[in-house]
Amino acid sequence: MAFSTNGKTTTAMSDINITPLVDVVLVLLLIFMLTAPVLQSGIQVAVPHTRLVSQLSEVHLVVTIDKDQNVFLQDKPVNIHNLSAVLAQNPANEKKVIYVRADEAVPFGAFASVMDAVKRAGISNISIVTQPLQR
Repeated sequence: MAFSTNGKTTTAMSDINITPLVDVVLVLLLIFMLTAPVLQSGIQVAVPHTRLVSQLSEVHLVVTIDKDQNVFLQDKPVNIHNLSAVLAQNPANEKKVIYVRADEAVPFGAFASVMDAVKRAGISNISIVTQPLQR
């Protein structure tokens, strides 16, 4: 479609410029990639340090014990006496795999109680979350 103004012919722009759209999408992708590991668990726990640490490749249920011995399933507080029942009826636990995060200050008795509740729920594949040693 051509337009004429004062003897000059101009054409209408029929292409859509997607460069700003691509820029916005890439920035959003970068933001999500940087914030995803932070969103995994919002409970602050100083997990023990070990020499060997394997990377998490899948998303599984996480039981967390904070320094005040409060127990959380994912980010929700759970009573230790109800933990095995909650785990047994949780639909997200079809693979029977669970990660246990415990603060370094948690006594072994509290940790053992959580491990017992997890085993009573029928979960046999239990992984303990640690952090790598700083060299």
